[in-house]
Amino acid sequence: MTAGAVVAALTESRHLGTAVAREAGLPLLRVEERGFEDGEFKLRALESVRGRTVFVLQSLAGTASAPVCERLIRLLFLLQGLSDGGASATIALLPYLAFARKERRTQPRDPVTSRYLAQLLEAAHIACVIAVDAHNPAALDNAFRVPTVHLTALPMMVEHFAAGSAVRPLTVVSPDTGGIKRAQIFQERLAAVTGHAIDLAFITKRRAQDVVSGGRLAGEVAGRAVIVLDDLCATGGTLIRAAHACRRAGAESVRVAVTHVPLPGGLDALVEAAEIDGIVVTDSVGRELPMSSAAAGSSKLVTLPIAPLLGETVRRLSADEPLAPLLARWPPQAQE
Repeated sequence: MTAGAVVAALTESRHLGTAVAREAGLPLLRVEERGFEDGEFKLRALESVRGRTVFVLQSLAGTASAPVCERLIRLLFLLQGLSDGGASATIALLPYLAFARKERRTQPRDPVTSRYLAQLLEAAHIACVIAVDAHNPAALDNAFRVPTVHLTALPMMVEHFAAGSAVRPLTVVSPDTGGIKRAQIFQERLAAVTGHAIDLAFITKRRAQDVVSGGRLAGEVAGRAVIVLDDLCATGGTLIRAAHACRRAGAESVRVAVTHVPLPGGLDALVEAAEIDGIVVTDSVGRELPMSSAAAGSSKLVTLPIAPLLGETVRRLSADEPLAPLLARWPPQAQE
C-alpha cells in the first residue's frame, strides 16, 4: 500500500472507526455528511486524500434510523467520491457484510445476491474488501474480482473460552450442517490451546419456504459442557433450537458463541432462553450491540471488541506486512 493511509467511517460506524484508527495508528478522515429533506444526502472528505490509501469502514447491519440499503448506498457514494478525489486506493472495511447469505441458487430464478453486492462495490473502484466471518468465505472469494481479506473472530473466542475453561468433557456444536467446518476449526484450535480432547457435533437443519425443520443431534453431548458456534444470530431461533436439542440429549451446560448480532430481537431471545447459560458475541455491528436494557444488564452476556482485530489488519496492510500471523492466532504475536 502507499504511504499516508487513513481510515474513514460513516456516522453509524464512527465509534468503531475511531477505535480501529487508534489501534492501527492511523488518522481518522474527517467526512462531511449532510442529509436533505427529500432523503438525499451529500458525502465529502474534508481533507485531501490525493495519493492516499483510504480504509472505509461501514458495518452493513441496518437499524430503524439507518436501514441496510441506505448504509450501502452511502458507502458506495463515499467510496466513489474518494476515488474521484484522487485516493490512490480505497478499501472497503466491512465488519458485518450484509447480503452474504444468498450466495447460490437453491431454486429456479433465485438471485445470487452476494455476487450483485460485489459488482456494486467493484463499480465504486475498490482495491480490496475486508470482511469478518462472512457466511461463506469461499463464496466471498468467488463473488469478488478484487482481492478479499476474510478475517475471523474464532481466535479471540478460543482465547476467551480457553481462559475460563475447566478440565471437563467439552463438545463444540454446529447448529446446522453448513457451519460444520467453522465449528471444526474452532474445536481444533480450542483443543490445541487447552490441551484437552474436545468433541464435535452438529444438528440437522433444513429451510424451505421460510419453514425450518430438522433438529436431530449428531454427536455426543450427554454430561458435557457444550459450546454452540455460529457466525450470525438474526432472530436467535437456530441457536435456541440447537441449545434445546443439546439439553434434551443430556448436556450439562450450553453456551453460545456468535460473531454478528444485527437485530435486537436476536440477542434478547438468547438472553431470555433458559436453555442457554452464557453468550459470547462481538461488537461487529457498530458502537453498541442492538439489545434491550434487560439484555444489556444480563450476566450471561460477554462482548468481545472487534476493533483490535480490524486495527491490526489495517496496520499490517498499510505497512505491507503479512496477514498470515494475524489470521493464525489471537492476540497477534511477533512473527518468528
